[in-house]
Amino acid sequence: MTVENILQEKGSSVTTISPSATVKTAADLMRSQNIAALVVMSGDVILGVISEREIVHAFSRHGDRLASLTVKEIVARGIVTVAPHDSLRRVMNLMTRHRARHLPVLRNGRLAGIVSIGDVVKHRLGDLELETNVLRDVYIAAH
Repeated sequence: MTVENILQEKGSSVTTISPSATVKTAADLMRSQNIAALVVMSGDVILGVISEREIVHAFSRHGDRLASLTVKEIVARGIVTVAPHDSLRRVMNLMTRHRARHLPVLRNGRLAGIVSIGDVVKHRLGDLELETNVLRDVYIAAH
């Protein structure tokens, strides 16, 4: 299974935000879209990902003034991306190594989607269920 398989099922829509937007605007957008992360972009350039996690950490550091800070002031640096042809194994390894819950997907250097840890778990469980069913059928046929 690859990232492309996930995108085919869930779609390639990605909600983005400008680095100059306020954190309040980012939080409002995440709530209204019922999503946990936004890709921060300046033009066609990905600057990072802002998620609920960054907002909570920033609230702990900045308190009440957080709402007026800009996204660029709290966005996670050192963006990790994946490609459509990457395997779920590679995605899981990257998420674990970098403690990332959301990875932007790049196709030919352009944003093509986003995968979350929930997407990966859902598809991995589907793979395991299929494997289990095949093994059960083989066992039954052999006995």
